[in-house]
Amino acid sequence: MTIKDSLAKDVVTVNDAINPDSSETTEILIEDQAKTFYFTNHNGCKAAGNVYSTREKIADALGISASEIVNVISSAVSLPVCCNEVKNPAFRKNNPAVDLLKLPIPRYYPKDGGRYISSGVIVAESNGIRNVSFHRMMIVDSDTIAVRLVPRHLYTMCHEARKRGEELNIAICVGVPVEVLIAAATSTDYGQDEMEIASALRKAAGKPPLDMGRCDNGLLVPADTDYVFEGRITLNDMAEGPFVDISGTYDEIRQEPVIKIEKMWTCDNPVFHLLLPGGWEHYLLMGLPREPMILKTVRQAVPRVKAVRLTEGGCCWFNGVVSIAKNKEGDGVNAIMAAFTGHPSMKQVIVVDDDIDITDDKEVEWAVATRIQGNDIIKIPGAAGSSLDHSASDTTWKIGYDATLPMDADRTKFMKAKVRENRHS
Repeated sequence: MTIKDSLAKDVVTVNDAINPDSSETTEILIEDQAKTFYFTNHNGCKAAGNVYSTREKIADALGISASEIVNVISSAVSLPVCCNEVKNPAFRKNNPAVDLLKLPIPRYYPKDGGRYISSGVIVAESNGIRNVSFHRMMIVDSDTIAVRLVPRHLYTMCHEARKRGEELNIAICVGVPVEVLIAAATSTDYGQDEMEIASALRKAAGKPPLDMGRCDNGLLVPADTDYVFEGRITLNDMAEGPFVDISGTYDEIRQEPVIKIEKMWTCDNPVFHLLLPGGWEHYLLMGLPREPMILKTVRQAVPRVKAVRLTEGGCCWFNGVVSIAKNKEGDGVNAIMAAFTGHPSMKQVIVVDDDIDITDDKEVEWAVATRIQGNDIIKIPGAAGSSLDHSASDTTWKIGYDATLPMDADRTKFMKAKVRENRHS
């Protein structure tokens, strides 16, 4: 399902002309993040934001239920599916002149270093390995971008190319299918093809494999993409930032690589995907693909795991909840340690019994309030955390709450009263 297909649902249409250098975009999107907003005149173009801002929207676009998301992503990572190359991809319908300043790319917050592409997925290849990943991109001028590269896979490709004195060909895709967005945010081994994970996500819903189309620079990208920018990561760096990151605070200015855009493609009537920095959609597209990793590591330590969740209150990044059914004492503590292994950026995790609905924050807090004492809280000093956590220094403290009941507890003392109790004849 593309951005345009997602707009077939309940949408708020904004017909006012939007100035991309103002904060109008953010003021509208933040008004009600549960709603999708469709802009008909954003710098003269069409754009949409809050497209995948709830788990229900993501599940609907995937063609599955919200409760299936974590297991489906986990399966797709384990069992990738080959993609299908097509000759006339939708993104090659139009080939306008490159001018990034004429596109619906906004300055989301007043102190941002510039206008930013926040939903862009970069495709690159090196030595037969393809990488697909999210990166924030600051517009410098009509064909120049400063890109933030964290030290992961694309950073590695760029670094190796620079050591050879070479630039790295890339394609920036905006308005890709939801399966590609999720796959691009998934932590994988270097060399695993995220496009094949996206293809597997489609298979889980009974859809055909992901269609891919070829750019003029040889890279294959999703066929159903609204905007594709062909370019290269140059040998030059420049200042990038500030930019509001997932915590809703400004990240620092760094020297980052410069991208030169050489060619632009669009489908017919393209819609530019606007991803609100520090908003719900940012939370979910960044954090949701981490939940299967937490599930995997906790299951290795505790056999009976019901569910895992990164909470919106913790930006779907820093705080998590895990529900388990204990086999023995100590399972709660083991689940805490395993959860931190599955997502090293997490700094706080609550482990609860499987009668607690972890999608309900009030119920989770109730479990902490009624089933835990101070000696059930585990503190781990000197751990590596997230660079996005401004409260940390070189290392961080991790905190785990074991809110599971002792195996020999009288559970009737810990259960909420019901208006209608089960009756047995």
